[in-house]
Order: sequence, then structure tokens, then C-alpha cells
Amino acid sequence: MQLELRPVPEKLSQEVLLKYNSEETYMEHYLGIPVKKGLFKSPLRRDNTPTCSFYRDSCGRLIFKDFRGDFYGNFIEVVKYKYGVSYPKALAIIANDFGIKQNPELKVNKSCIKEYSNNKLEKSEESIIKVKIKDFTEEELDWWRSYGITLNTLKKFFVFSCEIVFLNDQIYSYSSSTSFNFGYFYPSKDNNKQYWRIYYPQNRKYRFISNWNKTMIQGIHMMPKSGEFLVITKSMKDVMLCYELGIPAIAPNSENLFITDSQWDNIVIKFKHIFLLYDTDLAGVANSKRIKKKFPKIQVLLIPRKYKAKDITDLYKKLGTEKMLNLVEEAKKYYLQ
Repeated sequence: MQLELRPVPEKLSQEVLLKYNSEETYMEHYLGIPVKKGLFKSPLRRDNTPTCSFYRDSCGRLIFKDFRGDFYGNFIEVVKYKYGVSYPKALAIIANDFGIKQNPELKVNKSCIKEYSNNKLEKSEESIIKVKIKDFTEEELDWWRSYGITLNTLKKFFVFSCEIVFLNDQIYSYSSSTSFNFGYFYPSKDNNKQYWRIYYPQNRKYRFISNWNKTMIQGIHMMPKSGEFLVITKSMKDVMLCYELGIPAIAPNSENLFITDSQWDNIVIKFKHIFLLYDTDLAGVANSKRIKKKFPKIQVLLIPRKYKAKDITDLYKKLGTEKMLNLVEEAKKYYLQ
């Protein structure tokens, strides 16, 4: 593929890039698949089941959505994710690859597709997740109770047991005694759409499929209007255990995301202290450092190494209710003085 040199724009932006090529061309260049309707396997990870799709959002942007992974975004965000770079660096990579603005410090990434399809994806809706709800079995409730979470709390946080999960009106999964399907429902003002995050705790290959958008916050509907402190953790399970322990908590949509700047600004004026409680593994520690750097006011909580626990639910399984409550009270006295 030969690239024609273009006049150098003053400042790179999405608008500038779209003057030279379509969203479809950029998507196909970096994903290596033609842009079209329907489900397909992810080109960004190992994937044996079609769980990805293209669609246009309410603003008309072309979006690549991975239901099983945590990714959702336009062509610039695809480049950010694929190469692990910042937004400005992604713009520079695209401009360099397409000869829009060359950068000698960057290598040219060849197209992942032999020939662009020149397809134009017209307005299309995001793929749909639907569920058939059933009563929780005793086995399922025992599983939740082992993490200190009761049926009453599951109901408050809109967590359901799903007999069948449908993706685009096709059966995607069944529930069984060895394969629990738990649905996290996000109440929305849009009555025409259902937002589900399906949790598969016993599946080793994947844990979630979701059509939540990336700004949705887990547990937000149970967050107090204000208070002395709030904990931001990394999962709905952690949020619900915190609730059982008398700790107000929320979590971003996924472990790879965080709340937006505007959401942070809204929260920080309502709570005197905001704590971050992520996993103790390398990824969790790295994410904690990254978030602390961006939001210096947040206080990072670390589970003491002596407990050898990855997260708060793991710690609960080791200590039980009484010891956990005692530990929470000790932490409050220390951090809220």
C-alpha cells in the first residue's frame, strides 16, 4: 500500500484525521477485518466465540465493542488500546502510518488488512443482551454467602440469577450447577434498552460479557448522597461486600477503567475522604499508582501482606464476618481521625 504525503496540519485531532480517511478505513487498518454488521471474533485477543461488533453510537461515531472483554471505543481508542499509548500518541501514530504527518521517531505500522473494503456502516444499534431470569438456587446463594453477600443485598444492587443469556436474540449461555450466570442490571431512564453485565464466576476463559457503556458505575444507585468517606473498589462483588460491612462503595465499569473527570468532580465535593481499594497483585498496584497520580486527593488502601489476600472478598473468606468488622473499625479509627 502506497501512502501519499499530505500537507502537514497545524494540530492533530480526530476531525483532522477524518478529513483524509473514513472511520471505517482506520478501523480496518488496525483491526485487520472489514467493517460490517453482525458479530465476529475479537482481533485484539484470543477469542473462540464471536462476541464483538461494530455500530454507530448516538453521536454517529463508528464504535468497536468487545462484549467479552472490557474494550469499547472509536478508531483512536482502538489504537490507544492496541499499542498501550496515550490519546495524543495514538493521533501521532495514525497520522504517521497514513502519511498525514510523519514522525521519524515512530515506525510505520502496516495495514492489518490486505485491501480496504470501502464499506460504509450506516446507522446501526449496539448489540443487545437479554436474559431469562430465575430464582437463585441454594448453591448460588451459598456461593454469594461465602463472600459475605446476602440475598437482600443482591436484590438491592439489581443482581439476578439468569437461566438463559441471549446475545442479539441468539442463545449465548445456559445456567447450570457448574456454570452460574449472574446478571448485573443497570437501571436506566431509557426504557427502550436494557443494560446487562453478565458475570460467569466459574468460567476460566472469560468472566464477563457486557453492554454497559464505559462511564457506567457499579453500585452508583446505592451510593449515599454525601458522607464522611467513600471507597472506590474494582468490582460489584467488592462493592456489595463493602455494603454488608457498612462501607459505602462504588466501582468503575471494569478493572481497566476508572471514573471520568466529571464523575470525580461530582463525588469529591460530597465526601470528606475518598479511598481506593484495588487488588494487591501487580496489575492492581499499577492501576492504583496510575489513579493516585491523576487524582492526588484519593487515599490508597492496601490489604496487609500478612493476610495473603488478593482483594477484600478474598480477605473475607479468610477472616469471616466478625474479624472483618473488627478490621473495618480499626481502619476507620486510623484513617478517619
